[in-house]
Amino acid sequence: MNAIDLLKTDHEKVKGILSPLSDSTDRAVKKRMELLEKLELEVSIHTQLEEKILYPAYKTARGKAEAEMYYEAKEEHRTVDSLVLPNHKDTDPTSPEFAGRVKVIKELLEHHIEEEEMFPHAKKILGKAKLDELGDQMLTLKTSLKKSMTPSKAA
Repeated sequence: MNAIDLLKTDHEKVKGILSPLSDSTDRAVKKRMELLEKLELEVSIHTQLEEKILYPAYKTARGKAEAEMYYEAKEEHRTVDSLVLPNHKDTDPTSPEFAGRVKVIKELLEHHIEEEEMFPHAKKILGKAKLDELGDQMLTLKTSLKKSMTPSKAA
């Protein structure tokens, strides 16, 4: 599978988790926690696929504009992975704070997903053969990462 197609599929999967999570009520504690766990797993794997495989290939293929997009995307990942998601896990799922944090996570991730501006550039500068090769690498890494996750998260 082409790397860009794989990442777009991941984006759709994340959007499919975000909607029910943001629509959930404070009475749906179990559902909220399950969705948050799924979201964390998907975002963690997706981030690693982009940062370990696509971004380095993209960054080295071109110049300043591509480097800026690379760093912007990495910063978006860092914000969600390091700042927002870890704090969210410790928030009472029945609290208004939980709902507020879900809204922020949703906005940040949707912004990242909608800003797929790197993808057309990547298609152009890397080409089909390289994107297919990167896609194969991503599938291998994704399988490995899912296996290495705890059983409760890999389900």
